[in-house]
Amino acid sequence: MKKAIVVFTTIAAAIMELLDTTIVNVALNQMAGSLGATIEDIAWVITSYAIANVIIIPMTGFLGEYFGRKNYYVVSIILFGVASYLCGTSGTLWEIVLWRFVQGIGGGALLSTSQAILFDAFDKKDHGMASGLFGMGIVLGPTLGPVVGGYIIEYYDWSQIFFVNIPICIVAAIMAYTFIDKKENEGKKKDSIIIDYLGIILLILGIGSLQYVLEKGESEDWFESKEIVGLVILTVTSIAGFIYRELTFEHPVVNLRIFNNRSFSIVSILTLVSGLGLFASVFVYPVMVQRINGFTALETGLSLMYPTFAAVILFPIIGKRMGAGASPIPFMVVGFIFFIGFGFYSGTATTDMGRWEFFPIQICRAIGISMLQLPLINQAVSTVQPKEYPAAISLTNMMRQLGGAFGIALANNYAVTRAAQHRGDLMTNMSTDNPIFVERLNNIVRNLSSTSGDMINATAMAYKQLELTVVKQAYFLAYLDTFRLISIFFIVVFPLVFLMKNKKMSAEEAAKAAKIVAESH
Repeated sequence: MKKAIVVFTTIAAAIMELLDTTIVNVALNQMAGSLGATIEDIAWVITSYAIANVIIIPMTGFLGEYFGRKNYYVVSIILFGVASYLCGTSGTLWEIVLWRFVQGIGGGALLSTSQAILFDAFDKKDHGMASGLFGMGIVLGPTLGPVVGGYIIEYYDWSQIFFVNIPICIVAAIMAYTFIDKKENEGKKKDSIIIDYLGIILLILGIGSLQYVLEKGESEDWFESKEIVGLVILTVTSIAGFIYRELTFEHPVVNLRIFNNRSFSIVSILTLVSGLGLFASVFVYPVMVQRINGFTALETGLSLMYPTFAAVILFPIIGKRMGAGASPIPFMVVGFIFFIGFGFYSGTATTDMGRWEFFPIQICRAIGISMLQLPLINQAVSTVQPKEYPAAISLTNMMRQLGGAFGIALANNYAVTRAAQHRGDLMTNMSTDNPIFVERLNNIVRNLSSTSGDMINATAMAYKQLELTVVKQAYFLAYLDTFRLISIFFIVVFPLVFLMKNKKMSAEEAAKAAKIVAESH
């Protein structure tokens, strides 16, 4: 009974954390309208959460050891719940961005710590079952996010997407406090632990300022802005200082020495790009189909759910094959090909497509991600020494989140830039020298004037209608360009797959890696 409760608690916490990475995506339009923000600015609601994850994930092992894993886990659940409530009650954009960041700090601990606690609840021989249960949660969370968010937006208010976390947090915190056992000497080694305060500060400054530059650089004319120039300097100095600190300090908060391993460095680059593709594509698609194709939030969520469920069947197959000793590299090759295909296939979309017509495009994305995630984690662990497993897992998770944060910022800026370019190109057709334009304009004027009887105002309104149509088409083309840009990133790093060592993990090695990772949190 106790084991079942621990399984339920840890998986529920993991699902909740992962669900919150995608539940917001389908609510961006409604949130922007309610808070008086642009789509470009509302993206901070997603990126602030991702940045917090990037900062906290590599420190999870250290924090769990310092405060005690159980204490850290319970407090993280409570922090996540409190931040969720404050997100839902926020009245301004920057207020919700702040609380989303705090929510990300709490959520960053839930995934890896849940996995570690779950492994401790099972005997070594049953770690395969534990992995399967946790893998189900990893897939279920992001898949259900857009659907749950879409349903809430359809029938309630966007604030409810945060309030649904609160009862789950209350139950999970009580059950974790009551039923999860402390490890021996847990949280009693504070005096022997040296805290890398400078490393933590430099990491926060470097990632935070870099993200701001990527988000705001375009709107501030890049280096024409003294603010952007100052933040670029802060970014460079902070990141350089962080790298130097972590490579020279005896007890670094993030073990960067592991990047001396060429294969691990290659896996990290591929993980960064896969995170970029995953987060950017799931950010752009809901915005596009709601603003251009007229999807409701619920339709958007369903259009993402069905292809993902269709690809979910690949996870146990891939896991079983790799557990039997199959090389992860062929899976990665297929994954890259499908994701590259997804980007260019998206370019065939039209403004009148329904959600089932998007199914073939989205199935390419879902298969690509399914074929990449487990093999990348496998390669990250298989290329390092057993004592480096915890650092490898933490850095892999960090690189995925970092790629996601950068991907959203890149997609935002690129879409705005390309929309302006497309608008300029399309506006050249709005000329009295163009007979097609003149005919369409006259038709609109006749329809409007027949209702109002005012020919002059009808002409002005007709021009406004046509301009709105041009802007809509310009943004649609820009979103398609963004999908293609994502594919280009995948094409650029694709050759790196063949430079990795074709090292496979046996079932015994995989179980050992899982045990070490579990014991490290």
